Amino acid sequence: RNAGDYIFYTDWMWTSYVIFTLSQSLMLAVGAAYYLTFTGVPGTATYYALIMTVYTWIAKGAWFSLGYPYSFIVVPIWIPSAILMDLAYWATKRNKHMLILVGGVLCGMSMSLFNMVNLLTIDDPLETAFKYPRTTLPPYMTPIEPQVGKFYDSPVALGAGAGAVLTVTMTALGCKLTTWTYRWMAAL
Repeated sequence: RNAGDYIFYTDWMWTSYVIFTLSQSLMLAVGAAYYLTFTGVPGTATYYALIMTVYTWIAKGAWFSLGYPYSFIVVPIWIPSAILMDLAYWATKRNKHMLILVGGVLCGMSMSLFNMVNLLTIDDPLETAFKYPRTTLPPYMTPIEPQVGKFYDSPVALGAGAGAVLTVTMTALGCKLTTWTYRWMAAL
C-alpha cells in the first residue's frame, strides 16, 4: 500500500461517515415526523424505524449473497432515535412544534452516536478489500461497495452537531408533508 493512498483513504472515510450520518438521520426525521403527525399516535416513529431496519437487513443479506463478508456491511441503527422522537411527541402531549425542536435535535444527536458504535463492530473495508477479491459479475451488475468502516479520526461530534441542526429542518419538512397530504385528500 502507498502511504499517500492510505492518508487519502482515511480522510475520505471520515467525510463519508458525516455524509452517512446526515443522510440516515434526515431520512429518519422526515419519515418518522410524517407518520407521527399523520396518525397522531406516539409509537408510529418506532414502527417506521423498525420497518426500515428490516429493509436494511434484507439489503445486507443481498450483499452477503454476492460473496461479501457478513461483517463488511453495516445496518443503520434507527430504532433508538425513533423512540426518542416518539417520547418527545408523547411527553409534550402531541405538540408538533416540540416534536420538531426537541425530537429533531434528539434524533440528530443520537443517530451519529448509535451509528458510530455500530460501525466499530464491522471490519475495516480497506483490509477487507485485500482479503476478498471482487465478485465475478459483469460491470453493470457489480455492486457499489458500502462506504462505511472503522475510522481513525472520529467524526461523531461533527455528525451529531450537523445532524442536530439539520434534522430540525427535516422534521419540520416531515410535519409539513402531513399538512400537504391532508390538503390533497381534501381536494379529492
